[in-house]
Amino acid sequence: MNQPAYAHTNTDQSMQACIEACSHCHQVCLHTAMNHCLKAGGEHVEAEHFRQMLNCAEICQTSANFQLSSSPFHRHVCEVCAKICEACAASCKKIGGMDECVEACNNCAESCRKMATAQH
Repeated sequence: MNQPAYAHTNTDQSMQACIEACSHCHQVCLHTAMNHCLKAGGEHVEAEHFRQMLNCAEICQTSANFQLSSSPFHRHVCEVCAKICEACAASCKKIGGMDECVEACNNCAESCRKMATAQH
């Protein structure tokens, strides 16, 4: 069975799930922004929305990295990540046509909120 390297560490299942949710959200937001939004134009590329999507992709990657490195600050990053994912989901939902991004952001926000408040 070919599992990611972090699956063999002391990382618990909730952290593994959060890392996966963050990584997925990073990929979906970046891909959607750089492909769907740029092609669609209009409000999809307005500065506030487009910046929100790129910020979301970046914080999700950072959150996954902090968890993978067992940083003592990962809960703080997860807390911020959850807030940014919620804002991105709201922006994508408002504009419409980005259901995959809305779902990825909501899933990541939920997972990060749990990780931010988890007692480890």
